[in-house]
Amino acid sequence: MRHFPPRRIVCLTEETVETLYLLGEQDRIVGVSGYAVRPPQVRREKPRVSAFVSADIPKILALEPELVLAFSDLQAGIAADLVRAGIDVHVFNQRDVAGILAMIRTLGALVGVSARAEELARGFERRLAATAAMPRPSPPPKVYFEEWDDPLISGIGWVSELIEIAGGADVFPELRHRQAAKDRIVSVEAVRGAAPDVILASWCGKKVVPARIKQRDGWNEIPAVRDDRIVEIKSPIILQPGPAALTNGLDAIVTALWDQRP
Repeated sequence: MRHFPPRRIVCLTEETVETLYLLGEQDRIVGVSGYAVRPPQVRREKPRVSAFVSADIPKILALEPELVLAFSDLQAGIAADLVRAGIDVHVFNQRDVAGILAMIRTLGALVGVSARAEELARGFERRLAATAAMPRPSPPPKVYFEEWDDPLISGIGWVSELIEIAGGADVFPELRHRQAAKDRIVSVEAVRGAAPDVILASWCGKKVVPARIKQRDGWNEIPAVRDDRIVEIKSPIILQPGPAALTNGLDAIVTALWDQRP
């Protein structure tokens, strides 16, 4: 029997897990992604059933979910397997700040707490607006966000937007609408030519090594390298398109741009 709201939900990415906890609906979650670390207790409370592009389908089916929440074309294969097994699947595809806020509202509707979700989303909107309205020196610092190091991949949409909200200027704003990482590859020469004042790096779960960044050909001329303004931002707070990015991720960018000057 299926219920509304669904009583048993599996989340294949972290942002829906965090959102359900923030909505007070965590008891509905029966399985999560192995990457789910927010809030911290999720690792103790919920069984892990998937990575990002792979999942333990038999383990998911054994949990008898009434709804599985997935993300993007990268999980299309998993979603298709579950649909063929008769499971209801909702696939989100948020790639910008507006999409993150829409995901929160949609998820609230899916679990029958639309009013609570609206309140949560509006709280984030107020927070973003307050950060954007803070007086900053002009011109804004030029920022290069590096999502991967080999090849060099610049920041996805919501990251680029958060840099601007924090008072910076993304050096590759024209790439923000390109969803696929392969379409955001940039050259060593292009970054050198952009001459960023700050380099923010989050190598998708791999530890950032600033020394490697400094050793790239000709990068000693880049202001960010010369002034030692290379800052790692941990993947869970910036590369997940959910509440983490709008809170701790944004705060980390603000700190990197304005509070860590040499």
